[in-house]
Amino acid sequence: MALLSLGRRRVLPGFAPTLGFTLFYLSLIVLVPLAAVFLKSSGHGWDAFWAAATSPRVLASYRLSFGASLIAAAINLVFGLILAWCIVRYEFPGKKLVDALIDLPFALPTAVAGIALTALYAPNGWVGSLFAPGGALAPLFGEAGLKIAFTPLGVLLALIFIGLPFIVRTVQPVLEDMETELEEAAASLGAHRWTTFRYVVLPTLMPALLTGFALAFARAVGEYGSVIFIAGNIPMVSEITPLMIIAKLEQYDYVGATAIATVMLAFSFVLLLAINGLQAWSSQRGQRK
Repeated sequence: MALLSLGRRRVLPGFAPTLGFTLFYLSLIVLVPLAAVFLKSSGHGWDAFWAAATSPRVLASYRLSFGASLIAAAINLVFGLILAWCIVRYEFPGKKLVDALIDLPFALPTAVAGIALTALYAPNGWVGSLFAPGGALAPLFGEAGLKIAFTPLGVLLALIFIGLPFIVRTVQPVLEDMETELEEAAASLGAHRWTTFRYVVLPTLMPALLTGFALAFARAVGEYGSVIFIAGNIPMVSEITPLMIIAKLEQYDYVGATAIATVMLAFSFVLLLAINGLQAWSSQRGQRK
């Protein structure tokens, strides 16, 4: 009996106090602030909420924020996988430096990232000048060239910058634990590279890819500091939804700010639930195989 009771001992307290503290902390940090947003937005009536959340300027910001976030997460899904694969499977000079640079968007203040991207892609910047009228690459896009900063394209670049580490750091540990013998066995049975990737590698990586996609998307939707400079904040063109919330708060329009925030929360919850459901389905399918 003494050995049995010793085997059941846990470092932390029992289930009840641990669960109680978990629920209390989660409610205090997450649930109460989110509930306050919903209560604040619903306290002024449906008409006021609808008018604030569906004005043409706000709808344009929804399209830009959610559309650019989805596109940025999808682009990072592809190139983040390639980058993680190179780091895990290959040895090359400067590998540790590249591995460390991936975390730069985590450590770099968002405002600094926004200023750096703006200086780089502005019409007079190092990269932007190549696409500006008279630049080396401008003829590829017509007489007017291509304007990157202060357009939705600049917003997309900023969101790609801040979302890339989520994909790489989510996929990298799974790749490190993956046994290469499975790929070698598939190759010995005559499978081509694409067939091996599709039926051997991809099912194992799919849950991690979807998790990284969800994290990158969630970060991009709420990003403000690195986007605000390069966006240009042109009404109906390059205004992001977080900027609309800040503008409403500066005007003491708390109804409008909470209404927009509520819509963002609702859309984000739906998309994240869909992605998590797809991730669970992918994991169950992989286990059945």
